[in-house]
Amino acid sequence: MKFLENKLLKEEWDSWDGIPEERGIPRKGMDSLKSGLFEEDSFLSKQTQTLQSLHKSHAFILTTGNANNVFISSKLISLYASFKKPHSSTKVFDSIVQKDTFLWNSIIKSHFSNGNYLKAFDFYIQMRYNNTPPNQFTIPMIVATCAELLWLERGKYIHGVVSKSGLFADNSAVGSSFIYMYAKCGVMEDASLMFDEIVVRDVVSWTALVTGYVHNGESEKGLECLCEMHRVGGDDEKVNFRTIEGGFQACGNSGALSEGRCLHGLVVKTGLGCSQVVQSSLLSMYSKCGSVEEAYNSFCEVVDKDVFSWTSIIGVCTRFGFMNDCLNLFGDMLVEDVYPDGIVISCILLGFGNFMMVREGKACHGLIVRRNYVLDETVKNALLSMYCKFGTLTPAEKVFECVHERNKESWNTMVFGYGKMGMEEKCIELFREMRNLGIQADSNTLVSVISSCSQLGAISLCLSVHCYIIKSSMYEDVSIANSLIDMYGKGRNLFVAWKMFSRMQRDVVTWNTMMSSFIHSGHYAEAIKLFDEMISENLSPNSATLVIMLSACSHLPSLEKGKMIHQYVEEGGFELNVSLATALVDMYAKCGQLEKSRELFNSMKEKDAISWNVMISGYGMHGDATSAMEIFQQMEQSNVKPNALTFLSLLSACTHAGHVDEGRQLFDRMQYYSVKPNLKHYSCMVDLLGRSGDLQDAEELVQSMPICPDGGVWGTLLSACKIHNEIEMAIRVAKRAIESDPENDGYYIVLSNMYGSMGSWDEAERARKLMKERGVGKRAGWSSVLNIGMEWGGGGS
Repeated sequence: MKFLENKLLKEEWDSWDGIPEERGIPRKGMDSLKSGLFEEDSFLSKQTQTLQSLHKSHAFILTTGNANNVFISSKLISLYASFKKPHSSTKVFDSIVQKDTFLWNSIIKSHFSNGNYLKAFDFYIQMRYNNTPPNQFTIPMIVATCAELLWLERGKYIHGVVSKSGLFADNSAVGSSFIYMYAKCGVMEDASLMFDEIVVRDVVSWTALVTGYVHNGESEKGLECLCEMHRVGGDDEKVNFRTIEGGFQACGNSGALSEGRCLHGLVVKTGLGCSQVVQSSLLSMYSKCGSVEEAYNSFCEVVDKDVFSWTSIIGVCTRFGFMNDCLNLFGDMLVEDVYPDGIVISCILLGFGNFMMVREGKACHGLIVRRNYVLDETVKNALLSMYCKFGTLTPAEKVFECVHERNKESWNTMVFGYGKMGMEEKCIELFREMRNLGIQADSNTLVSVISSCSQLGAISLCLSVHCYIIKSSMYEDVSIANSLIDMYGKGRNLFVAWKMFSRMQRDVVTWNTMMSSFIHSGHYAEAIKLFDEMISENLSPNSATLVIMLSACSHLPSLEKGKMIHQYVEEGGFELNVSLATALVDMYAKCGQLEKSRELFNSMKEKDAISWNVMISGYGMHGDATSAMEIFQQMEQSNVKPNALTFLSLLSACTHAGHVDEGRQLFDRMQYYSVKPNLKHYSCMVDLLGRSGDLQDAEELVQSMPICPDGGVWGTLLSACKIHNEIEMAIRVAKRAIESDPENDGYYIVLSNMYGSMGSWDEAERARKLMKERGVGKRAGWSSVLNIGMEWGGGGS
């Protein structure tokens, strides 16, 4: 809008040549008057380089009797405005008795140029009350005032007045101001209609339309408009630096790199590249389009690099992980004595967080503190986000406590951080506190809270969060809806999950989540059916979809369907990444096709711990402990470290094959890899020892456990006692099992039946009485330990 203001001012001064009689000045005396006035103007220009000198000049004008000269008063009004003293401009204006349109325009411009839009409009209203007609210079400023204040209806009213007065005729400035006003108020349809009504278009009107489209999120239309301007434009319609700036913004916003390069060529051809505005917008365009090399080249061409230029190039480097280049540029920025603001610092911190550069991130935090760089809310939120992504709780909490005026972003970041670090209770607690303060949760926060509720199995809280989402009108957010489906699916509430799935706008993640929900509840066939429905609707699955489907095929197991998925992978040109290849290996192994499974496994260029574990588990479930151990040895020779699941699969394989010595060695080897045995490892080891008849060692292992044995461990030992007919030990173990899991009816029944088999009927009755006293009821369909008791005692109830 500044370009339009300067143009109007020049035109208004020039217009005095054409209409001297309207101001009561005889045409014959016009030349001498102008000569005298320009001498005064020259005097003011030479003497008013400071506010103090302006006051002296003003005093001289008063003492020489020129205070009522309209030209000089207008100049004083303009000069006071340039020194940000519109109040003084108003005093000069009020001292003039005879006010014409030119003087009214001067005082309106004085306040408009200083951002006093309400005051500028107020002077326009006074102008109309004084029956002073506005001209083609008044209207653009008042329309621009309406634009800045977003006064669409008043702008429309002025549009009507102008249409009736005929001020549009052959005047592009008036029309351009209305284009700007409608665009600023977000009504691009009216802005386009206004453009079509302008008879004589110039660069200002075209630029107003181009930038209007860009600022209203219609960058593609902005580019089309710019191309049309270049195609049909005459001498007055050639692009200027403001038009080019809008074009580069459009290319950056829409990611139109090719169009941006073409526009860059036009800049070089027209010689507009010397403009600081064009250089900065070119750099911004390449940065937004993600062209790091071209962005850097553009950055090097910027003559006067300001903090915005440094931020643009550092930002694109951090976005694409060129953190070393980013740090070098930051160092160069400091050498050039450009003080980093909060935006550039937060940009660097977020880059460290996104690429998990923990050591560098902490060092950068230390640098900020040591050099007393700006530590505003933007920087604190960036620090908070960085530490949350690192998963380092203590620094994150310290930064959060240091944020004195916590805004929506800081609360949401901390809640999300707790969720990411697996601190579900803290996540929910902070969310409650946040809600009590009336702070709006964003989608990331709600997804974290939903996940935390699901992990904790807090069903009632899940429902409360769902209600909050509905009340907040955030249920249409796909990521939130997908999280709710996942929550209900994991809670085995497929009715609600399916109801939500059927009613929402679905993306591929929605389909994947619903399929996973079916699999989680054991409805594998339904998951495959849903996949077929997805394909029939011409939706493209991603690799995650195929991994889920292969999991369903593994659980059924369905070799036929698994082969079809494999064929779909090959024909669809999917990249056989680690997850997808591992899922295929798992599917073939569980469907009994170990040779095919091993073939795929050997063909994998990259293997993670899951890949190795799946192959080991595949051999283990089919009793081939030798091959499982062979794969483990290969894993040890690779750069992949075995984890808890690796050893669990190996111990399970040894158990099925009866390899006791190998099992013992593996259990001891866990310490070498700093893997702490969990309950499943102990249960598997007890099963291995128990099956081989080493009941004494099995019992000693249980008693030496650093963690409290659960019912599963005691139940495994109890099974071994039954197999080897060790009644005394079985009674002892059954009592310990009851202590560890008093709600399990099977242990009471086993204990009672064992006493019965020994003829100790009083003890048998005591065991059943204890079961009744504790309110433990016998469950139907109970398997392993209950079957032990049934077989042993020959009785049941």
